[in-house]
Amino acid sequence: MPLIHIEIMEGRKEEKIEELIVEVTQTVEKVLDAPKENIRVIIQEVPKTHWGIGGVSAKKSGR
Repeated sequence: MPLIHIEIMEGRKEEKIEELIVEVTQTVEKVLDAPKENIRVIIQEVPKTHWGIGGVSAKKSGR
């Protein structure tokens, strides 16, 4: 059972996260020849205050 764990910065629309889940599932299904019923995708949103870019949080950097 493939398990894909993706960490992204918070702030994306729910529809985009749903689209990501669909696209990742389809890719894994194709590349690994795995039944989509066995594929798990976990999307974890990280707060901007907990995402550092160049030594500064993404919130402070305006990202």
